[in-house]
Amino acid sequence: MPPHNGFMKEETVHAALPRPTDTTSKRKSGLVKFALVGASGALVNSAVLHVLYEHWHLPLLAASGAAVELAVISNYLLNDRWTFAAESRSFGRFARFNLSSLGGLAVNVLAVLVLSRFGLPVLEANLVGIAAGFAANFALSSTWVWAAA
Repeated sequence: MPPHNGFMKEETVHAALPRPTDTTSKRKSGLVKFALVGASGALVNSAVLHVLYEHWHLPLLAASGAAVELAVISNYLLNDRWTFAAESRSFGRFARFNLSSLGGLAVNVLAVLVLSRFGLPVLEANLVGIAAGFAANFALSSTWVWAAA
């Protein structure tokens, strides 16, 4: 029963508030790890692109494609072991991660195209596209790629 002044005791208020579950904490931790892995992938992509295009003089399309795939491989390995802590590697998971990465890319590009057509400056549209692509890739990775890992 509440005290006579009509207010709930502090302990009662705290007991009524939702508490973070292990699942919620794990999901937030996974999101941060996934973002850090993505940032490392951007560095891998940039470094490989620089070497292949600027130093080895590969055509830009080939250099960019190779750089993206090496970043995807790096991201897969880091996410597999660190973010989602899979017990063993799986070619099926790797293939699904490649597809989810393509899905994230498609969301990113589509967002940029649509938002820029509606008048948003391209760089701002790109930031929204990156966020949307990241969200799509994390959602697919969490629920499809590593769902059973």
